[in-house]
Amino acid sequence: MENAFYKKGLAYLKKAKALANKGNYEEASKLYKLAYETLEKGYRFETNPLTKESFKLLMEEAYNSYQNCLKGNLSSTKSSKSSSTSILKVSSNPTNKEMKKDDNSEGEDFKKYVESLITKTNISWDDIGGLEEVKRLLKINYVLSVMKTPEAIKPWRGILFFGPPGTGKTLLASALAGKLNATFFNVPVSKVLSKYFGESPKIISSLYEVAREKSPSVVFIDEIDALTMSRDKEQSEASRKVLSTLLAEMDGLHTKDNKAWVLSLAATNTPWDLDNAVLRRFPIRIYIPLPDEEATKEIIKIHTKGLELDVDIDELAKKCVERLFSGAEIQSLCNYAKMNMVFRVNPDIERYADLDFDELKKKELKIDALRMEDFEEAFKKVKSPLTKRDIERYEKWAEEFGTKF
Repeated sequence: MENAFYKKGLAYLKKAKALANKGNYEEASKLYKLAYETLEKGYRFETNPLTKESFKLLMEEAYNSYQNCLKGNLSSTKSSKSSSTSILKVSSNPTNKEMKKDDNSEGEDFKKYVESLITKTNISWDDIGGLEEVKRLLKINYVLSVMKTPEAIKPWRGILFFGPPGTGKTLLASALAGKLNATFFNVPVSKVLSKYFGESPKIISSLYEVAREKSPSVVFIDEIDALTMSRDKEQSEASRKVLSTLLAEMDGLHTKDNKAWVLSLAATNTPWDLDNAVLRRFPIRIYIPLPDEEATKEIIKIHTKGLELDVDIDELAKKCVERLFSGAEIQSLCNYAKMNMVFRVNPDIERYADLDFDELKKKELKIDALRMEDFEEAFKKVKSPLTKRDIERYEKWAEEFGTKF
């Protein structure tokens, strides 16, 4: 097999096994991690089905051995047909008391990490331009969450935002959490997948455990597609375990015995990649589209607050819509326009850099109304990555799977 990643990953595995057999679990675990990461890279680039299957076998060996190595208990297993994929033999057998102590300590570490994901939010509904129907639906959910209601009427516990990037999905989650005065867990998937190798399922479990303890809570998982890719696609054993854990935790929130109030919000730019089981856990799927002209005008006003607008805002909004601008692009456009105004009114502003700190603090920046020329120059620097074909794909998925208002 000529794949360089395979050879390198296999070499790391052999070294890790040798260290583990000597009882050096700390160094062995590092090499198992390195082996998995190397093999995963090779798996992504490999096109030969047989070679991909060999990668999967080694990746599962690295993952399972890493997990066992952390506990200092490398269980013996049957060796595979190939000597290159043999699993580790028993090298140590700590007592149950020691293992329980280690597990408790490890669990506290995960809970501390999860608590670092708690975010204070000051976002209000007024900070979000447009999306009136979406905000209305979330406000209804807020009312049902707080008001005394019959047992049969309950707020939604799983809401999925989908649509192009930069359309305000995170802002909506922040605004709802702020209105609920809830503990807000802002969870980018990179924080789950990258912080600890092979520990993603434990982080997910700890996340929901802490969320229940600090109820009411809002758990917002951004880019959930990276965590729960459709099972129609190739997945490693680690990814399957993460998905199973997430589904189990979400199911646990709906049991009668569960008194905690936890709302799971998720966002994705690629809803078609989501596992069907995940979609069932998010019965409310809200399409967050690109802003129309009215919404664009609101967003422009939000990001130019405190400054005079000497522009035809209708024409400006029309140009943004024609260019398929999201809220993020409109914000960038406004930022560039503001800087263009600053440079226009203060052509020699850099000379103030020669002043000392206290003297510079006494100076006041000259400003002017924002003109169309400021925005025209900004348009040259801001481009949308989207095409009309992309938008059509979102609209088609929304028609088939999205929630109708």
